[in-house]
Amino acid sequence: MSFIRSIQAPAAVVMVRPHTFCPNPETAADNAFQRCAPSDAAASMAALAYQEVTQAAHSLEHHGVRVHLFEDLGAHDTPDSVFPNNWFSTHAGGHIALYPMYSPNRRRERRHDVIEMLKADYRVQDIIDYSGLEADGLFLEGTGAMVLDHVARVAYACRSNRAHAVALERFATHFNFEPMVFDAQDASGTAVYHTNVLMCVATAFALVGLDLIPNAQRRAEIQTRLAESGREVVALSHAQIAEFAGNAIELTGSDGRVLAMSSRALNSLTPEQVEIIERSARIVPLSVPTIEMAGGSVRCMLAGIHLSRR
Repeated sequence: MSFIRSIQAPAAVVMVRPHTFCPNPETAADNAFQRCAPSDAAASMAALAYQEVTQAAHSLEHHGVRVHLFEDLGAHDTPDSVFPNNWFSTHAGGHIALYPMYSPNRRRERRHDVIEMLKADYRVQDIIDYSGLEADGLFLEGTGAMVLDHVARVAYACRSNRAHAVALERFATHFNFEPMVFDAQDASGTAVYHTNVLMCVATAFALVGLDLIPNAQRRAEIQTRLAESGREVVALSHAQIAEFAGNAIELTGSDGRVLAMSSRALNSLTPEQVEIIERSARIVPLSVPTIEMAGGSVRCMLAGIHLSRR
């Protein structure tokens, strides 16, 4: 597979606007960030989530990010459809990956129309489909399970049932990434389900919940690796990770780089942390409290497009 140099911050994203949003009962067992919804609140939650995605898309477009917004009309049981970054990723040189999903109802999120749009609007050379690994119980939930350093070609991944070693190795070999695998736990000792809730790699900085990595040697290795790539490492606390401060994504807007994160996440940052980020990227806070009840935040909602436009 041929590769060209990639930037870290894509200028376009795919978003999915849900019409029947709710926290996914199939993922509640191993997603400690997820919150149960009152049984009588389904309609109001769906309406709020719809508005949150609409407003987030408008805000990103206002900052010059190209947003491809798809509708999930609720024809299928896809409660997590608002998080498309888990089922596909795109890569410089025209490559797309499709991923094996842990929960059966998440497998229905894969959409032919999204891929056809990418092929029509961008230069796509090939599609590597790993979804067949689901039959073997091997899962790798995209850029939720992995946080990719597109420049230094490192795939950071915390161990979980959403990031199987065999699937990760296949991805890393195909796409020329070095896997850096580690264990991560929240303050109660629960394993972290997705790497992107504790880590964001941007162009000039990296946000990372170092305290969630219990092995001191591995923690130091990851911190060193990020620093060696020229990034300033911003350590996030357990409390900040719980507020989704690690679940952010750097994008390229019309006036330079922006960091998209939730308003809740931004409110958890210290003035010093904000100052480091704003040296190289403008923070764009997005209010998504309803969607965050499903256990993911802004990073999960945005599938970055690292393809060249036609």
